[in-house]
Amino acid sequence: MNPPIYLDYNATTPVAPEVAAAMRPWIEEQFGNPSSSHVYGQRARKAVADARAAVAALVGATADEIVFTGSATEANNLALLGVARAAPPHKRHLIVSAVEHPAVMQPALHLRDQGWDLTVLAVDGFGRIAPDELRAALRPDTALVSVMHANNEVGTIQPVAEIAALARANGSIVHADAAQSIGKVSLGVSNLGVDLLTLAGHKFYAPKGIGALYVRRGTAIKPILFGADQEHGLRPGTENVAQIVGLGEAARLARARLPHATRHLATLRDDLHRRMAEAVPGLVLNGHPELRLPNTLHVSFPGVSGRDLLAAASEVAASVGSACHSDADAVSGVLAAMGCGAARARGAVRLSVGFPTTAKDVDSAASFLVRAWRAAAPVSGA
Repeated sequence: MNPPIYLDYNATTPVAPEVAAAMRPWIEEQFGNPSSSHVYGQRARKAVADARAAVAALVGATADEIVFTGSATEANNLALLGVARAAPPHKRHLIVSAVEHPAVMQPALHLRDQGWDLTVLAVDGFGRIAPDELRAALRPDTALVSVMHANNEVGTIQPVAEIAALARANGSIVHADAAQSIGKVSLGVSNLGVDLLTLAGHKFYAPKGIGALYVRRGTAIKPILFGADQEHGLRPGTENVAQIVGLGEAARLARARLPHATRHLATLRDDLHRRMAEAVPGLVLNGHPELRLPNTLHVSFPGVSGRDLLAAASEVAASVGSACHSDADAVSGVLAAMGCGAARARGAVRLSVGFPTTAKDVDSAASFLVRAWRAAAPVSGA
């Protein structure tokens, strides 16, 4: 029996063969501690430095602005809580969007519980923030604005450069969670104007358990873990050399692919959408039709439950939303923030393609999903 067609690349990606090959010596042979002064430590230290330079090059930063973490969740926590720890007493206001990942929203809610003022910006029907809404929300005491670059469910890309310009003119620090964007679209920290940017290794063909935070030089931020002075004193603990090497190799691959990545992924995504839309009257696209990730297709099937549809189409591995809470029966918070009705939210499915996806995969997956929808006998007009 053939394995199901994988269309859940926003949840996680497989480790690229080149990444696995680069990591192998650091799992099987090389074992030095980068903090040791002898030759074993020197080799490890150089491997970490090379990876740091590769990640920096991918986002247009300098190597000393990259801090390795154990995940994007840790990087987001370091960004929000670290800035909060460094903020002066008269700056106790935080702004986030209504469609943030829990790795940003939960630290924000924690700060609110600690006495911070929290403003949650509404989004439009496409899931985008209006810069004017941010302008109205900014205050003299706003310490930080955190807005994801692209949404993990519907793929909508936020106007981060405009947001950053407004926030920095206000004297506020700007953080963007770019976990879903890295390797799919070109982005540079200078063009975006952000002070902090989060990366997740397992979203661009590196292993799980490794992430990074870009920290612009001079940004006021303090560690949230305490120990030795690794990672510029912001993330103590002996470096996970093998994982870091893997992240560096994934960054090199992403940088080499980027000139063609966006077009390639968008072609697959749009073909999948077209094939299903032709066969499913009333199929609704969720998210912005143009300003979204090139690999992400979030649609609502009429008259059925997205969860039941995917269960029936066992030949396709996909999800109804974020993998972090896709087992819940509640309406997605992202779709609720976008104003989607209950029926539309109930029929939602997230399909995300990746570099291993083929045109044949797209053709077959569309057929399986359409067949499952037809078998469910959807109620007309639902």
